[in-house]
Amino acid sequence: MNNKTVYVLVGFLVVYALLMIPGSSEINIERAGNSQPFIWNQDSRWETLESKFSQARSSAVSEEQLINGTLEINELINQLEARNFKPSESLLDSLLNRLFDLAPLVAASGEQLKEFSELYNRSRRVIKEESVGWDINERETRDVLYKTLYGMRAAVEEVLLQTGNEFDSVLYVKEEPSETPSTTILGIKVHSGDLLVSRGGAEVSALISRGNDYPGNFSHVALIYIEEGTNIPYLVEAHIERGVAIATLEEYIKDRKLRFMVMRPRADLPQIRSNPMLPHIAAKEMYEEVQQRHIPYDFKMDFYDPKAMFCSEVGSYAYQNNGIQLWQSESTISSFGIVSLLNTFGVENFVTQMPSDLEYDPQLSVVAEWRSKESLFNDHVYNAVIDAMLVCADQGEKVDYNPFMLPIARLIKAYSVMKNGLGSVGPVPEGMNATQALKNNSFVNRHEQIKESVHEKVEEFRSEKGYIPPYWELVEIAEGTSGCKSY
Repeated sequence: MNNKTVYVLVGFLVVYALLMIPGSSEINIERAGNSQPFIWNQDSRWETLESKFSQARSSAVSEEQLINGTLEINELINQLEARNFKPSESLLDSLLNRLFDLAPLVAASGEQLKEFSELYNRSRRVIKEESVGWDINERETRDVLYKTLYGMRAAVEEVLLQTGNEFDSVLYVKEEPSETPSTTILGIKVHSGDLLVSRGGAEVSALISRGNDYPGNFSHVALIYIEEGTNIPYLVEAHIERGVAIATLEEYIKDRKLRFMVMRPRADLPQIRSNPMLPHIAAKEMYEEVQQRHIPYDFKMDFYDPKAMFCSEVGSYAYQNNGIQLWQSESTISSFGIVSLLNTFGVENFVTQMPSDLEYDPQLSVVAEWRSKESLFNDHVYNAVIDAMLVCADQGEKVDYNPFMLPIARLIKAYSVMKNGLGSVGPVPEGMNATQALKNNSFVNRHEQIKESVHEKVEEFRSEKGYIPPYWELVEIAEGTSGCKSY
């Protein structure tokens, strides 16, 4: 080996060694103060409901049982409609409990499915409308809204998944009036300025959906701008890979989604009564701003600084500039496991605006939801795996990576920076460093391994019991696979 070869080899090893030096792990974290995660703490209740479902499958559910249960719930809704009620109203607990009790019978019989969904719809409309007068920043208010709205959705989805019947993918909720331009997306009429809250099909999407003091069903927000005259829709949204961008309807639908919900500012808001075109103006201004400047993705999730934006911030910023502050109650993330896991990907702010929490903003009406049978089950499996991984994170498990891959990742990051400078997208997202990219890959691989095992266990469960495992069983399966058990 000649001297030149030795020098080249030594130089390569020196550069490689330098590129292997870990980056600083000190990251500023804005914590969620005294907030605490919402905990259902009703495992015995879920087991009772499953037992009731199993028994109902082996014996005929009478039409009288279903009709009486439906009448009882409608009567509770009638009582709520007839009064001004507060979050402390005991009828709300009665309503949720009766809906839970009826769910196993509807699921086992496969009858009254539309009627059961409408009970949820009607309840949601009444609660949303009444919540306009509530203090959304009170813990009791947040707990009640989450428990009823999320709990009822969970019950309906278990019914939809357990019955062998097909169902309409579109669930209409409330036709909130709007004077802005409109079009149709997957059978749902949408207006300019509407917010599409969706759940992506990626592993990190599941983390965003569940990584919250109020674990939810949604991980992404897009703002709809509909061009005057042509009625062509454009979706303004922030992507991890390329920052804030404008998507056509075809691109939006092609980007895999497990579900989405259309939300619209209430027509009776003072700002919209004063100017009914305000939502359209907000959407158009955001659409034009994205064309005028590059807005990188905000991994820190700092909605106070609009230089970079995450998905929720796009809608929040557009409306704030027009006098409407969305997310009247800020989202909080206080669990050690969630904080440490999100911090792995560069999140620094844990008092922020999470997509799922937009549903509880009383300024907005839920117009409709879209979800299919296949996408619902995939959504539940992804969520169950994340819930198990969060248990592991709470118990101290960290997302690791192969340090010998760090030099290669840094070179790929350098290449990505050059591509970003030329206005294109590189392999490593702008705003994500090489270490975070490697940890992201490890996180995705870990999720995929657990998910594959869960799918195998699901088939074993189905073969043994004759039905797919409900969500609480999925979580238990995922925890068993991950090796981390909640107590």
